[in-house]
Amino acid sequence: MRVAYVVGTTTGGTGRHVRMLAGGLVRRGHRVVVAGPREVEEQFGFGEAGARFAEVPVSDRPHPVNDARAVLAVRRTIRGADVVHAHGLRAGALAALAMPRRSGAPLLVVTLHNALTAGGFVGAVYGLLERIVARRADRVLVVSPDLGERMGALGARDVRPAVVPAPPLRAPRRTPAEVRAELGAGDRPLVLTVARLAQQKGLETLLDAAAGPWSGTPPLFAIAGEGPLRGELERRIGAGRLPVVLLGNRDDVPDLLAAATAAVWASRWEGLPLSVSETLKAGTPVIATAVGGVPGLVGDAGILVPYGDPAALRSAVQKLIYDPAEAARWAEAAARRGAELPGEDDAVRAALDAYTRS
Repeated sequence: MRVAYVVGTTTGGTGRHVRMLAGGLVRRGHRVVVAGPREVEEQFGFGEAGARFAEVPVSDRPHPVNDARAVLAVRRTIRGADVVHAHGLRAGALAALAMPRRSGAPLLVVTLHNALTAGGFVGAVYGLLERIVARRADRVLVVSPDLGERMGALGARDVRPAVVPAPPLRAPRRTPAEVRAELGAGDRPLVLTVARLAQQKGLETLLDAAAGPWSGTPPLFAIAGEGPLRGELERRIGAGRLPVVLLGNRDDVPDLLAAATAAVWASRWEGLPLSVSETLKAGTPVIATAVGGVPGLVGDAGILVPYGDPAALRSAVQKLIYDPAEAARWAEAAARRGAELPGEDDAVRAALDAYTRS
């Protein structure tokens, strides 16, 4: 089988997911090409996974001239493919526009990894892209039920859940005591968030919760990640003297998870966040907002709270950090759930099933 993947600008889970699928298909004897921006190949190394890479300048924002060039480049790249699998709304719409209108055209599969959150003109443009994907894709894979309902309402013919596993979690290289000493946590509870510093992640609610009041020693909140909100967050943390440290991008997340009392997400929306999957596999207690695909991912192995409610988030954190027995119970639940999550082979098999015409 000849499979063409189309990706846009990505710095995280989408790129890792495509690399995993490409490598899995190559190992099974399929021919794979990945089309996307040069910087995505440089970050994720699709060529190292055995796929051929074709540079396509997919911009991160709609642009008529650039998008027309991208459509032509995608059309050249997918020539001869049996299946075209685009990841993300932008890449999905470009792939849909690039598809030949003839019998025997490749099967078009689109995986939607994120929800539409922008408003105004950009939101209207993305709404148009959603309709293009819904009406032209043969199959749409979604990371959350709300995305599936939206695509179905827009006319998608075949909507299925996406299987997006977290990569295997390596063992920690440092002891929790060493990590806590580095962060300045001392004997305080350590609450970890792994997230991009962006609007979607609801970090303003996290800071509201961190401000207290606390019924015991205030925990130290550590946020691992980078993004456009760093400056704004730093100003608020400093002005309020909040017990929060910004760690930047880290390559030692397993060490941080092992040292953390709990891991917290205050997100406005999430699909199948790899950071939550990694936390479950690490057996670290999970507290997250009940949005998108999070409830289905976590199941009953974590504490779910409403989005935008700092008091509920703070109450859930206090429930864990001041009661060791409660924390141990949630840690065991997380580890059990982590062991049940799908692996890379499951994801590749699900993709191959989606590539079958029916």
